[in-house]
Amino acid sequence: MELSSTDIEIVARLGIAIVLGGLIGFERELHGKVAGFRTHSLVSLGSALIMLVSVHIFDVYGSQVGVDPGRIAAQVVTGIGFIGAGTIIRSGTGIKGLTTAAGLWTASGIGLACGVGYFRAAFIATIITLLVLVAFSWIGRKLGARDV
Repeated sequence: MELSSTDIEIVARLGIAIVLGGLIGFERELHGKVAGFRTHSLVSLGSALIMLVSVHIFDVYGSQVGVDPGRIAAQVVTGIGFIGAGTIIRSGTGIKGLTTAAGLWTASGIGLACGVGYFRAAFIATIITLLVLVAFSWIGRKLGARDV
């Protein structure tokens, strides 16, 4: 069985989504957070797959009926909110897991970008996200933040 150029593009889009989401998850894993490498990788992969399916539906049926690939992507963002909510825990007077939830939401956006082949935005967003997680954590510790 020979891979077509479309197959290679699908593998690339999904593979890049896994790697980029995994990078964010790896940082969370290093800090012992509940949603780490595998979770972020899967969120990014799933989002990329859903975006690929959405674009495919548009390609196949767009000329027959009014199909908006953005509607499915919008529902991904909503659905990830539920997963993110599961990582947020109220502990006494504080709340934990907000950064991890935001990381999952961002990994989802990166996956959506990979799904449509917008790799430049996905790579830039990944770099910025890692910068925020690492640099802001360091800055927070220097300023005496409680939970960094």
